[in-house]
Amino acid sequence: MTEDYCSGADDKVRCEEALADIYLLLDKECSAERDAALRKHIEDCPPCLEEYGIDEHIKQLLARKCGGDHAPDDLKSRLRASIRQTVQTKGAITIERTEVKIEQTFE
Repeated sequence: MTEDYCSGADDKVRCEEALADIYLLLDKECSAERDAALRKHIEDCPPCLEEYGIDEHIKQLLARKCGGDHAPDDLKSRLRASIRQTVQTKGAITIERTEVKIEQTFE
């Protein structure tokens, strides 16, 4: 989505942030506060809601077809690092780690 914030949404979550965190949300890896903020944004933003629905469907399909196999922890860690790096590079977003936290850098 080209807009920074969705029109009509009164929350402070940007579309880029919501889309970057969809799998964290689906995997229940967000703090309660981040989960609530993301869910509010997704409910108020039709394009993000559509993407969330697609990703949720893909995750369920993969779970069914893979027979419940889980990725090794090392692979998960490398994927998260790669996703963080991509989000930071493509979205000009700074990521700090206590929990995964995304902040927009203004220049």
